[in-house]
Amino acid sequence: MPLGGGNKCGRCSKTVYFAEEVLCDGRSFHKSCFLCLVCTKNLDSTTVAVHMDEIYCKACYGKKYGPKGYGYGQGAGTLSMDKGEALGITHEEAAPHRPTTNPNPSKLAQKFGGSDRCPRCGKAVYAAEKVIGAGSSWHKIGCFTCAICGKSLESTTLADKDGEIYCKGCYGKNFGPKGFGYGQGAGALAHTQ
Repeated sequence: MPLGGGNKCGRCSKTVYFAEEVLCDGRSFHKSCFLCLVCTKNLDSTTVAVHMDEIYCKACYGKKYGPKGYGYGQGAGTLSMDKGEALGITHEEAAPHRPTTNPNPSKLAQKFGGSDRCPRCGKAVYAAEKVIGAGSSWHKIGCFTCAICGKSLESTTLADKDGEIYCKGCYGKNFGPKGFGYGQGAGALAHTQ
């Protein structure tokens, strides 16, 4: 440990004191400097990926250094746009997406006692219970859930449509691409009697 209190941060090169130190790959970082180099998300021991002397979240690391080519698709962003027209499958056009609106945009109203309203229950949402998703403020407990299955959501696991929020699974089943080639693994092979 060098003279002056602590090791040097691997990102900003300033002194890292014990109370704010995060160790990764033999180097010290400030908690506030332990961020993905690409998307700047906060990292922890379960989400960090190291390449040379650079730190990334696992998603950005996979995009930058992961395998490429046929068969290495990762999620909905890699779906083919082939809708099966060559096989005679016809599709109805989806309604245009309408972005959600904040029901109380006035900063003055928020400062002097007004607050955002939860789109699910219509009640006031205060800072201690607020989570933001789909352009609105929601109650974290009870309201920030999938509109179909009721599963609790996080900002990274939600999808929105027409001001309502869904888990990615329910969104894909109800609003995702349909037709030949869009099955979702064994779960898409439904047994009917």
